[in-house]
Amino acid sequence: MQTPESQKVIKRFFEAIYALKARGDIRGKQTFTVRYCINRWNFNTLEKEPERDIFQTAWLSFLVNDYGVSADWLLTGKGDMFKK
Repeated sequence: MQTPESQKVIKRFFEAIYALKARGDIRGKQTFTVRYCINRWNFNTLEKEPERDIFQTAWLSFLVNDYGVSADWLLTGKGDMFKK
């Protein structure tokens, strides 16, 4: 089971996914899951149930390295979602 703090990180992760979709960087969740070989059903389950132990920390690095999402924002919720 994920701690309450971990669940906040997971929620920010999905918030970033939707922001990337809104910006046109990805078409949707399937684009992200296919690109990184993530089981889409687990991904969708995790979004609905962030307390589940199926989150992989590497997913955060994909957002940071490939899409310019701020690591500080993902981990702490402070600052801007995207690096400047």
